[in-house]
Amino acid sequence: MKLDSVNHYRLSTTEDILRIARSGDRACFVRLFMDFAPRVKAYLHRQGLSAEAAEDLAQETLINVWRKAGTFDPSKASASAWIFTIARNLRIDALRRERHPSLLAEDLGTSLTEPKTPEEVCVGRESERDIEKALSMLPEEQLEVLRMSFFMGRAHADIAEELSLPLGTVKSRLRLAVAHLRTRVAGP
Repeated sequence: MKLDSVNHYRLSTTEDILRIARSGDRACFVRLFMDFAPRVKAYLHRQGLSAEAAEDLAQETLINVWRKAGTFDPSKASASAWIFTIARNLRIDALRRERHPSLLAEDLGTSLTEPKTPEEVCVGRESERDIEKALSMLPEEQLEVLRMSFFMGRAHADIAEELSLPLGTVKSRLRLAVAHLRTRVAGP
């Protein structure tokens, strides 16, 4: 891949975050989610979290990207570094809550490096119509929890309480929705 392709990729990610900040562009968020959720999950898993905990924190990371897009400053950090910093900070917060001081001290001493994965190099963007079509194909119960979680920024426990569902059901519906979007939008 040529260097200009990598720069274009970084600018596209930056532009997606800026569009989310300016207008709450959901298609940009879906693209970011599809691109970064698996990478953030892999990063968190490599940092010692279980697959389930890594997935939960990856989803929380992307929710924070949606909520905090207005605070992103491309002159201070690349979009990717900003997203992985959010993930790292959430992991530190989780460790604090679990009261693992030895792991916390170890984590604070590490530096953040962006993972070098094929996903970082490849640019596989689908059109907004494909994203909307994929969303329209979701069962209503999955679409409802996806909207509440990612577009409204609601915590999983709050969604479960509001919908009178077990927390595990909410998380399962989110996972199914994300898997559906991944297969419909990501393509081969």
